[in-house]
Amino acid sequence: MKTLIITLALVLTSISTIALSNEVKSTSPVNASVYFITPADGQTVSSTFTIKFGLNGMGVSPAGIEKKNTGHHHILIDTDTLPNMLAPLPATDKIKHFGGGQTETQLTLSPGKHTLQLVLGNHHHIPHNMPVISKKITVIVK
Repeated sequence: MKTLIITLALVLTSISTIALSNEVKSTSPVNASVYFITPADGQTVSSTFTIKFGLNGMGVSPAGIEKKNTGHHHILIDTDTLPNMLAPLPATDKIKHFGGGQTETQLTLSPGKHTLQLVLGNHHHIPHNMPVISKKITVIVK
């Protein structure tokens, strides 16, 4: 009985999350793209380095501000798979939010090889219904 209740709770939570995300999902133009201005793929960087975000076909708007064809940046660090594209992106040590509308940041990483990828989120941190995702790049931290 306890297992049944837990299973039903999980199913209802999933359905609620998907229903909510569909209500607050935003569209993106077909030509929209996000990319790294710096660093370059394969670049060797110091432990603290500057990342500059590029965006074509859309504008940048802070989280909480609903404006058509806009979003804000999120960096995925060392992720093997994309997070759920139907729900708000979680804030974790591997997913950094830039909900203030920032277009660059300083990032500190441990020495070694790291992957970085950008995902644009809407005013609710939810990727657009045609997700705007950069190519994954690799940096080597010395």
